[in-house]
Amino acid sequence: MADEIKTVSVNEDMVNIFHQRQDLLNEGSSDILNSRRQAAIGAFTKQGVPTTKNENYKYTDLSKSFHGDFEHHYQYKKVEVDLYEVFKCDVPELDTHLVLLVNGWYYARNPKLEGLPEGVIIGSLAQVANEHPELVEKYYGSVANPEEDPLLALNTAFAKDGIFVYVPKGVVLEKPLQVINLLRGTKNTSAVQRNLIVAEENSQVKVLFCDHTLDSHYFHMNNHTEMCVGDNAVVDWYYLQNQHNWATNLTGLYIKQGRNSRVLTNTISLHGGLVRNNLKVVLDGEYAEANITGLALTDKAQHVDNFTYIEHAKPNCHSNQVYKNILDDVSTGVFTGRIHVVRDAQRTAAFQRNNNILLSNMAKMHTKPQLVIDADDVKCSHGATVGQIDKDALFYMKARGIGDQEARLMLMFAFADEVLRKVALEPLRSRIEELVDKRLRGEVSKCQSCAIACEK
Repeated sequence: MADEIKTVSVNEDMVNIFHQRQDLLNEGSSDILNSRRQAAIGAFTKQGVPTTKNENYKYTDLSKSFHGDFEHHYQYKKVEVDLYEVFKCDVPELDTHLVLLVNGWYYARNPKLEGLPEGVIIGSLAQVANEHPELVEKYYGSVANPEEDPLLALNTAFAKDGIFVYVPKGVVLEKPLQVINLLRGTKNTSAVQRNLIVAEENSQVKVLFCDHTLDSHYFHMNNHTEMCVGDNAVVDWYYLQNQHNWATNLTGLYIKQGRNSRVLTNTISLHGGLVRNNLKVVLDGEYAEANITGLALTDKAQHVDNFTYIEHAKPNCHSNQVYKNILDDVSTGVFTGRIHVVRDAQRTAAFQRNNNILLSNMAKMHTKPQLVIDADDVKCSHGATVGQIDKDALFYMKARGIGDQEARLMLMFAFADEVLRKVALEPLRSRIEELVDKRLRGEVSKCQSCAIACEK
């Protein structure tokens, strides 16, 4: 009963904060973003902060993460430290277009990106919404529906900025785009970020997102991304999560694919206190293909929850999901994967797999793969496993002179490798493999290139 009262209080607090700060939210923002706020807070009022009574959040009660005194940034706040001097999230051999976002805002000191193909736009969502309203109006909110999820509803109500990426018809962005999301502050901070990525017909783009915390405070991030992928377009999306144990990271990625499009997503959760990743993919054109992969490494009391919803809305589409977790100490993991093949989406091929290794008796994994099939000419499968390191394989390696600890590390890395090798960019794959190896050895709890020593 006490928890229910606290949840009601949190819901009321969020709605009250919205109405008290609505003028600040609207100030300096575009009419496009502002016009969505009222309906979004209404959708949140109906749903409330997710608790375990919400079937989609059955194993992750987020209400506690909203408690506490957080500083909210309703206007852009200047950062005194030159982040380029104190922070590098680089992949030495990977040449990228690099931009920073700080506490949900496009960093004002980002240099102008050089060498972009004609028509490509990469910049602040808030700024682009004012300078190119026709583009943002066309795509903003076209994939992500606040009525479907309370975290998305809150994001739509409060978001003011994020990154906007537009790749026009027939254009190939050869250099990957690297987006570094930084959380920093002198006190506990709540941040909201909204991103919009548009890849028009016959275009190609690769995007790498990196999440980091730079200070030892509580952080609460609500970060949602819409991705519109046109006919015959190709998008690779890599997401590296590496935040300290006092960070709550609530993310959403909403993708709509056109005919014959190709999308790859790869989410690597190296570190974080409480992580919830929502992913929705709508295959809305024939012969579209989605390859969805993820890897989470958890220890201590960390909690990582991956929720996926793949909708096959047209015939002849293919989706393949592989998610893996390695859990230690008293950490917990969740995977809920739902595939929905709608009526008349014939000749669908949809596959889903979740494999997990528990390194301690106290670690827990909740897995719930689901299939909803409303067509009859399909090839679909789903499955999940939860177990420990293979004792026979461990014995085999130790019998050949490999020490116990090193043998365990080799088996864990081999387990993770199926996800890691999906990274098509070789320098990036090598860097992620290095970070994963260090993480498995307990040598890294944050980005090794960060010059600010976080304590968490």
